[in-house]
Amino acid sequence: MSSIRIAPPGSVLLASAAFTTFAVLDLPAALAQQVRESLPPVEVSPAQARRPAEPAGAAQGPRRAAARRPAAAPAAPKPVVPAATAQTPLNTNAVAESASRLGLTVRQTPATVEVISAETMREQGYRTVSEVAQGAVGVTSGDNPAEPSAFSMRGFTNSQINTLYNGIKIGPQNMTSRIVDTANLEAVEFLKGPASLISGEGAAGGAINFVTKQPHTGAVSNEADFSWDSLNSFRAHYGSGGSTNVQGLDYRFDISRSALNGFADDTNVKTFGTSGQLNYRVSDSLRIWGAVEYREDRSKAYWGAPLVPVAFSGSHATTGIVSGNYVSNYNGTNLGAVTIDDRTFNTNYNVLDNRNVAQEVWLRGGFELKLAPDLTLKSQTYGYGAERTWFNNEIEAFNSTTNLVDRERFYVAHSQRLVGNITDLIWDTNIAGFDNRLVTTLSSSYLDFVRPGAANFPGDSVSLVDPNRGFYGLLTTQQQTARIDNEALSFEDRLKLTRSFALIGGLRVEHIGLDRNSTDKNGIVKAGFPFTKDWAPVTGRIGYTWEAVPGLTFFSQYATGADVAANNIFLLSPTQPLDLTTARTYETGVKHLFWDNRAEWSFSAYDILRKNVYAAAGGMQLNIAGRQESKGVELAASIRPIEPLRLWGNIAYVDARYADYNFAGGSFSGNTPPNVPRIVANAGASYRFFTPWPVELGITGRHVGDRYNTDANVVTMKAYTVADVYAFVDIPKTAFNAVDQARLTFRVRNVTDKRYAIWGDPFYPDQILLGAPRTYEISAAFKW
Repeated sequence: MSSIRIAPPGSVLLASAAFTTFAVLDLPAALAQQVRESLPPVEVSPAQARRPAEPAGAAQGPRRAAARRPAAAPAAPKPVVPAATAQTPLNTNAVAESASRLGLTVRQTPATVEVISAETMREQGYRTVSEVAQGAVGVTSGDNPAEPSAFSMRGFTNSQINTLYNGIKIGPQNMTSRIVDTANLEAVEFLKGPASLISGEGAAGGAINFVTKQPHTGAVSNEADFSWDSLNSFRAHYGSGGSTNVQGLDYRFDISRSALNGFADDTNVKTFGTSGQLNYRVSDSLRIWGAVEYREDRSKAYWGAPLVPVAFSGSHATTGIVSGNYVSNYNGTNLGAVTIDDRTFNTNYNVLDNRNVAQEVWLRGGFELKLAPDLTLKSQTYGYGAERTWFNNEIEAFNSTTNLVDRERFYVAHSQRLVGNITDLIWDTNIAGFDNRLVTTLSSSYLDFVRPGAANFPGDSVSLVDPNRGFYGLLTTQQQTARIDNEALSFEDRLKLTRSFALIGGLRVEHIGLDRNSTDKNGIVKAGFPFTKDWAPVTGRIGYTWEAVPGLTFFSQYATGADVAANNIFLLSPTQPLDLTTARTYETGVKHLFWDNRAEWSFSAYDILRKNVYAAAGGMQLNIAGRQESKGVELAASIRPIEPLRLWGNIAYVDARYADYNFAGGSFSGNTPPNVPRIVANAGASYRFFTPWPVELGITGRHVGDRYNTDANVVTMKAYTVADVYAFVDIPKTAFNAVDQARLTFRVRNVTDKRYAIWGDPFYPDQILLGAPRTYEISAAFKW
């Protein structure tokens, strides 16, 4: 069963495929050290603007200088640096707002942070945020239609990971996430491990932030992208941004459309997205901005292939996809040793009238005001609305008594409204001769969530091969509501004790108020409803960074997080535990940039403990698991040994287990949480031929270890290794003078046509989601 339909019962590793795309500049090591020495000044700029960190006194062009505030009186001498810092092989010069409100770069942050840029997404062919996640270090993802962007990292999945949009949380990831096209995104940020300091409740396993493209000051630039693949999928995007004829007014506009066809019969995802933002520099001390965004996705969903007895499949049984012995969670029949039948690779068991639809609207606006040379006030107010619908046959369970596939329908809709404000006061000062930055943040939001859902669950049975798909049938609905008030006060501070050693810490005090109600199909309030519940979690972080020698930074941190023990704050019922679970992490690591910015590596080790855990046992059941423990290490490296050649690789190892997970009739203590591989590794290489029409050839590979689809650990989704190859040619302006840059790309995804299990939904344990087979793609990109 999808987590969307839960009903009440009765360290640092910073990069991935991104490494292959970053241009390596020959910045002298001494200058690179100057860039790293201090925090950037607070600029009066729009929220989430993507920019490299710049120390005060940076040389500027006239347009950029006009956009900045007058330099504050420095507490210590500041170096003079170029207007933009060099991008490093692991992108550790990027500023990740989801990791800290202090304006720290990835290298200055004592936590695991990875930033994958728009350029990387384009060059690696990442079409959706799920594909971005699959290219990140130690992260796995599967386009589960119940949770269209389901993620796993460091042993945690689903609602234990916050999904943020421009730094704003909209609700549990397993309820609110959708398939998001990357065309309108400037970056995707991954903050790993307990991280409630920044994003609050729900970040026990970390946070993933999607950052929309932002305006820039300067000449107008335009871009257009098109692609088509062998499944007859297409994507198109146009974007434009820069300064207008109105002094101080900058803009950004993007629009995208895609139709991605699935490998299973009659499956597809159609997306449409448009976003726009205006930034206006009223004066050197005040900037205001406003943004609007609309997203829509419509799909005919694929819910996976059923587990089938090896004895029944006979010669059609496959190896290397799943293994184990299984008793059906849905119909209770013993399947014995199970397999995926090769006749079901492309079979769609969904009803003919299925639909999966979402429409989302964002309105955001704010200002940044320089109150004094050392004091800045930033504020943004936002509104969000979403309408989502699932109308499908979601269960497909093989019955070993009838040798048919038992099916069951499910319907649910969401009507969500969210309004809120986030205000920061940033104070740069000097404490006993030490540079210090303090950010005080006050945030508040109000969320209204209405969830009409199925009160009946029509079902039938169909043949395994060439099933009669039929239609949904009679629908009877009931309703649930959730209203959530959230207020939080947080403090984050960075104190530089020396030029190379800094202490970084923060504390967040949060209040969450929940009002829940639930009615049956006749509109009668159910027993125990309505009810209210309040929580007041206190979370934080303390850590340090120490640049022992130029380019070599050590870090450590202790951080905490909190999330709802019983899976999902939107769906809590009076009979479920109403406590918050707590999580903490100890982490230490090193980041090393060297060889004139041509090579970089990082290493981290961590220990995470989550207490008071409730987990999905299959179907609609929630079991108590006293603790969830996760320990691991991550290593990544990227290097350009010679100008044409780029090499990169990373590996993540995690040992994630339950402890004190006991329940009536058994125990899952010692078992691994679902969808958590012990090993995830990525590697790639590219070589560029500097001919009159430059050509680049590249290959990327990914290995994901064994995983389980439920806490019971009885069915194993087998390890897999897949590879993509690509070639692109850059057409010089002399040959195509209508644009400044033109690139044609040919890409083969899953070049070996590997068949593998990509994801297993613990609420639907009778079926497994398969990965896509080999596809061919051509694309074109233009900039002018």
